[in-house]
Amino acid sequence: MLNRRHIRVKVMQTLYAFNGTESDDFSKDQKFLLFSIDNMYNLYLLLMSLLIEINKKATTQLEISQKKILATDEEKNPNKKFINNQLIQLIVNNEVLKNEIEDKKINNWQLDDEYVDLLYKEILKSDLYKDYMATKTASFKEDKNFIIDIYKEIIAPNDKLYDYIEDKHITWLDDVPTVNTFILKQLKKLKETSDAHFLKPKLYKDLDDKEYAIKLFKKTLLNQTALAKEISSKTSNWETDRIASIDMVLLKMAICELLHFSSIPTKVTINEYLELAKEYSTPKSSIFINGILDKLLKQYEDEGKLNKVGRGLM
Repeated sequence: MLNRRHIRVKVMQTLYAFNGTESDDFSKDQKFLLFSIDNMYNLYLLLMSLLIEINKKATTQLEISQKKILATDEEKNPNKKFINNQLIQLIVNNEVLKNEIEDKKINNWQLDDEYVDLLYKEILKSDLYKDYMATKTASFKEDKNFIIDIYKEIIAPNDKLYDYIEDKHITWLDDVPTVNTFILKQLKKLKETSDAHFLKPKLYKDLDDKEYAIKLFKKTLLNQTALAKEISSKTSNWETDRIASIDMVLLKMAICELLHFSSIPTKVTINEYLELAKEYSTPKSSIFINGILDKLLKQYEDEGKLNKVGRGLM
């Protein structure tokens, strides 16, 4: 679920938020970093449980309509295509996912059910729903495509849901796009024969990614003074307070990665931090950062400081 770019974002946020110093006691900062990363999995469960709750809402509404004293023929014999959607049923009946939701105590939608109601109504009035419900039967492929479409076009872009998620956990603000993209990929890959554990994804691709997150954080934090000197040596015409705080954090992280992560190609490091600068800092930050890193890279190459190993490192 988690990629290296998002790990860099998490480290950047932690370093920026805590403005850490070179102390051996950075347990609070590291705890926040790991919590922020681990909490992405809870966001995944929250959004998957939302699909389950929308299905429950639809089922309840249908049952209420059937029990009306003066129910119409259509209400007595409703089209159950939506509540019986085969993809949704795979999710609803997945015991592994259900246990994860219970273990992590993801009960938001029982407490804040107005968001379930809001999204359910948005689905009902959509053309996607009307076209889908035009018949009473569907193939697994049609059911799957419908759920993917409503997630992509109705649930994921909903502003009120986004605001709710942001209010619940500030660390989720930058996680939403990543998690939504991951869920869409999961839905597209889901098959009738998929193993139950398919809906219990790994947060990290492998142990190397978790070690990378901790190492990048520690190395940057513990070498703040030395990294600041490296930046200062290439910004003699700049006063430190003129450099945006987030730019300083990104530069320190990038320099740290160039010097201490032998398996990461220099081009990858520079490109990644330039992209982060474009997204999180000022309009001219990427140009500024690129200039500094380019100068330092040439210096390190001349001094033989770059001990890169592996393929694709040139």
